[in-house]
Amino acid sequence: MRPPIISCSQLVELVSDYVEDRLPVQERRRFEEHLAVCGPCRAYFDQMRDTIRLTGELREEALDPALKDAAVEAFRDWKGT
Repeated sequence: MRPPIISCSQLVELVSDYVEDRLPVQERRRFEEHLAVCGPCRAYFDQMRDTIRLTGELREEALDPALKDAAVEAFRDWKGT
């Protein structure tokens, strides 16, 4: 029996792993199937892919400590909402 395609919230959580090619083949296929049928997720994915491409490889140690602290604070409760 084939597992169903993933939900929108699952896709959001898997974007980084997908872009970095860290998803198992079956999960990658489910991710792509969802993108094929969900316009909002496709738009979100395109924005994330473009953001990653435009920012290049940003390393944590390259961040200004104040900027890092502000980012951590801004996203502290992100998953809780």
